[in-house]
Amino acid sequence: MTDRGTRAGSDPIDWGHARRVARMVAGREPLAESYLGASLTTDFSGLTTDAEALVAEFTGLRAAAPATAALLDRHAWVDANVESLRRLLGPLTARLGTRLQHGVFAPVARVTAAAEMGFLLGFLAKRVLGQYDLLVFEADEADGSASSAPAADAVYYVGPNILAIEKRYAFRPRDFRLWIALHEVTHRAQFNGVPWMRAHYLSLVEQMLSLVDPDPLILFRALGNVADELRAGRNPLDQGGLVALFATEQQRAVLDQVQALMSLLEGHGNYVMSELGRVHVHGEERMARVLSARRRRTGLGAQVHKLLGFDAKMRQYEIGERFVRAVIDRGGPEALDRAWAAPAALPSLAELDAPESWLDRVRPLAPLADHG
Repeated sequence: MTDRGTRAGSDPIDWGHARRVARMVAGREPLAESYLGASLTTDFSGLTTDAEALVAEFTGLRAAAPATAALLDRHAWVDANVESLRRLLGPLTARLGTRLQHGVFAPVARVTAAAEMGFLLGFLAKRVLGQYDLLVFEADEADGSASSAPAADAVYYVGPNILAIEKRYAFRPRDFRLWIALHEVTHRAQFNGVPWMRAHYLSLVEQMLSLVDPDPLILFRALGNVADELRAGRNPLDQGGLVALFATEQQRAVLDQVQALMSLLEGHGNYVMSELGRVHVHGEERMARVLSARRRRTGLGAQVHKLLGFDAKMRQYEIGERFVRAVIDRGGPEALDRAWAAPAALPSLAELDAPESWLDRVRPLAPLADHG
């Protein structure tokens, strides 16, 4: 893989090196080459279709095009997320690169930043089960590694990690795979079934990054500190990710909006996964306990979004689900539909703790009439 679109001398992160480090840290799961992996592609293709139908009927959120599943190993997950992360950080790294361009230590700094970034991605690659990524490149945009890159808008699953969890906890494969698919397909439905959601989310991310203009040394130091904390068994990304490590008050205000949105989306995703799982997934309660404990131990949220701080910390996941359940308990599913009416209807961080206050504010709004 080459660094497409990157000026090697000015980009503050050597993305090719980051990819190599991440692949090394991620390693390979022996189960992936075993007979147990043979059923993954067929299973997830069918189960993703099944999950999409269940989610659409339950939530009313329908995408224009059917969901497709992509089965990845850890290295392919790294490749996809290096591309996604490089695309997302492009405006920020361009500004940092200009500052570094004439620095004596620029070459060393680029490699150091890449090594730390690679370590973080490799760490996550060993844990992630499924992902719906808004920023994955189209296959024809790939730069020589098209065979390992998932198609744009695909729901993808990291097969080796799923197999390892199934074996460790003796989960019934079809049930566990459907359960994972329900969660990821719900996220796709949120971004594809609500007409304005994708553009709104990306605009917030762009606004957040446009406000960030740190000294390059601060960024490199932040990467190093996060990697050190992870090696010690702690995850400082729970407190807002890398951006929060050097964010100003103005930047934190935007970050709060993103975290409130992601809390709602994750809470809604967990609610849908749980409610549908009770009916359609054997052993759902035990799966939920295992995955909840696993998240708490690792601090793993939504993979690379947590790395950047564009995802809620663990407490906010819980608040998001409590908010969704409280709203539905008080007003039925149609009450929650008001959240999909317009960006202005989204709950703030404060309203996530006060669902009655949010209901009072949005009650005059009409729910989204047509979910797609």
